[in-house]
Amino acid sequence: MFGNLGQFADLMKTAAKAREMVEKATESIAHLRAEGSSGGGSVVAVASGKLELVSIRLDPKLLEEPDQELLEELIVSAVNQALTKAREASSEAISSAIGDLPLPPGLMGALGGRS
Repeated sequence: MFGNLGQFADLMKTAAKAREMVEKATESIAHLRAEGSSGGGSVVAVASGKLELVSIRLDPKLLEEPDQELLEELIVSAVNQALTKAREASSEAISSAIGDLPLPPGLMGALGGRS
């Protein structure tokens, strides 16, 4: 009956260490920046690792004779690209923080990384 307690204790230590490492990675993710662009760079969006839009830059030429529909499409495209890159970079940061810890299946997802 008590033979599995040692394995359970090891699992709990590993999970605690993994959570600590994820928390440190999460802190660094707040400083991460990912850029997305569209229209050949005429619209550039920057997102944080927390998946928040940080800035957006529009080429002034887009505003000279604005095409509202085109401008909206370019903005959405650039923002989505920046958010996708930020999400991937954040996931990668968490995965690399965890490293080669022997985690049971599904625990990475519970900790916020890739499962």
